[in-house]
Amino acid sequence: MRGFITSKRLSLLLALLCFSIGLKASSILIYMDEDQKNHLKAYGIAYWGIKQQADVSWLLNYRGGSFLIKYNKAVEDECKARGVSYQVLADGKVTAILNEISDPQVNMEMVKLEKAPKIAVYSPKSKLPWDDAVTLVLTYAEIPYDVLYDDEVLKDKLSGYDWLHMHHEDFTGQYGRFWSAFRNATWYREDVKNQEAAAKRNGFKKVSEMKLAVAKRIKEFCSGGGFLFAMCSGTDSYDIALSAEGLDICESMFDGDPADAQAQAKLNFNRTFAFKDFQLDLNPANYEFSDIDVTQTRTLVQSNDFFTLFDFSAKWDLVPTMLTQNHDKVIKGFMGQTTAFRKSLVKPNITVLGENKGAEEVRYLNGEIGKGQFTFYGGHDPEDYQHAVGDPPTDLNLHPNSPGYRLILNNVLFPAAKKKPQKT
Repeated sequence: MRGFITSKRLSLLLALLCFSIGLKASSILIYMDEDQKNHLKAYGIAYWGIKQQADVSWLLNYRGGSFLIKYNKAVEDECKARGVSYQVLADGKVTAILNEISDPQVNMEMVKLEKAPKIAVYSPKSKLPWDDAVTLVLTYAEIPYDVLYDDEVLKDKLSGYDWLHMHHEDFTGQYGRFWSAFRNATWYREDVKNQEAAAKRNGFKKVSEMKLAVAKRIKEFCSGGGFLFAMCSGTDSYDIALSAEGLDICESMFDGDPADAQAQAKLNFNRTFAFKDFQLDLNPANYEFSDIDVTQTRTLVQSNDFFTLFDFSAKWDLVPTMLTQNHDKVIKGFMGQTTAFRKSLVKPNITVLGENKGAEEVRYLNGEIGKGQFTFYGGHDPEDYQHAVGDPPTDLNLHPNSPGYRLILNNVLFPAAKKKPQKT
């Protein structure tokens, strides 16, 4: 009898202990400072948690922009499986953190992440000899996305998505200005063939006309409340195409007839997202579209190529604060066809998120158009300084804490944030 009572009491004590631990283990903190073993996969956990309808919050400026998730064993198991560092916190500790964040004198804020954005990547279906940093990091972080291209955009498929990334596209119809160096390459000839077939299939005489129509559909998507993210030549070629609506800026090797010699004077900068007063590069042999990009005029080299993220008020400037969450504020630079934006050509209403002030280069910017938001990020691959055509894709297993790649994932998550009323 005594042994039975002891066993029963032991079972009761164990049950009480488990209940007590359950009460204390109220939340999972995925910290995002230098102690985090895998920053990139941490974003995937946050996205997965939102999809599972977990209670997920983004603690802006707290330990590098940490995530707080209401305790759930499935979330904890997922962190373990993906190699993401975390802490299980009791109620008292969570309350102390939230009190610290809510202090008006502290530059921190908590944002609820409520709806996982449905993600599309605008990218060709054919294989081209370069990779795309966004698809690389989405895949690595285990964040799902769909691939759309011209046919789908022109059929209004964008309406089913919340967030769009534009692949390193040339929206001007000049095939990325690869003609001079690669016009005899198999991949280049196949790309021209595929683009021309798509234009014909969609009722356009020229690829440039189709790309303009696609650019305008994307503008409608963003103006209607969508979130747009572009890197490298997907940024400046997009604005150039919008500014040149109704003009021919393609030479005969691209579309069979000469460009309008007066095109520069006829550009309309009121149609663009981010840039103004730029000069077109009308030489078809140049690997450049305009003077928006600084690649060919900059004096920086890899050893001194850095840009600095701005500090914003977390309680007042919520969007730029979310977009600049990082464990580093100084980010190493990286090149691309469009490496960085000439600061004098950035519109005054644009929010500059990151720049090299000494070089007058803007690397990272954000703006609003209609009800939507867009972000442009210069360069090709944050962990490959000078990625060349044909180079192998970056292995993100070697860069799980990349500050440059974190900026991409900030953009993926911020559409999930619950918007707060504007302070007045």
